[in-house]
Amino acid sequence: MGNSRKGVRVMDLGLKDKVVLITGSSRGIGRATAAAFLAEGAEVILTGRSQERLAQVVLELQRLSPTAARAHCFSGDLTQPSVRQELFEWIESTLGGRLDVLVNNLGGSAGGGIDQTTDEEWERTFQLNFWSALDLTRRALPLLRRRGGGAIIFIASIWGRESGGKLAYNAAKAATISLSKNLARELAAENIRVNCVAPGSILFPGGSWDERRRQDPEGIERFVRSEIPSGRFGRPEEVADCVVFLASERASWVRGACLPVDGAQGRSNI
Repeated sequence: MGNSRKGVRVMDLGLKDKVVLITGSSRGIGRATAAAFLAEGAEVILTGRSQERLAQVVLELQRLSPTAARAHCFSGDLTQPSVRQELFEWIESTLGGRLDVLVNNLGGSAGGGIDQTTDEEWERTFQLNFWSALDLTRRALPLLRRRGGGAIIFIASIWGRESGGKLAYNAAKAATISLSKNLARELAAENIRVNCVAPGSILFPGGSWDERRRQDPEGIERFVRSEIPSGRFGRPEEVADCVVFLASERASWVRGACLPVDGAQGRSNI
């Protein structure tokens, strides 16, 4: 699907010089997505709570792609409205308000079943997965309109398309998928394409599946055998490739889709 640069596949999707904002991009899917956009020649804004960690990520990306010099870092807790405002003020002052693609990747889960999930865990989970993405999208729209259009991609989960996962997380991701679909219809006439990616179980260092595998390797091995027909966890790079495609004009007629990236793990018919 094109050549490669030090292990990062290059698809040549016409994203050179596009400005891409990726939330939660210091590790996992967000980091892999940043690497994929940089390899395509895009200018990428990475976000995370730790400036030190973001700087380390940029150093790592520089070993993968010579275009990593086009990476910008913004640190802060994007669950906080004031920080989201600061982010867009920073984009205006640092990048002249240029923005072509928003990838809403920030997320996380808490709690368990109905009796094990506190009000605070519900609120935290929705803030991480839904409210922050909604507010970031609203703030991004004027910038995308200024550019004559663009792309918004939400990172949801198969536990949002169907039953599974922790209760609050599932509800928040289901809300995100619904938001994505309805925004796609509302914004289509403005040449703003909105889509959603629904990963299955993705393994990366420091992630939840990595921690569970360390705690219970035999139990996780049984989970993979019984729940993932492809026989392994997914990789962040496999999700990133789909995100980059959806952000490109190659996906110009893909609008309002929710694309599972799960190795056939999901069971939904739609």
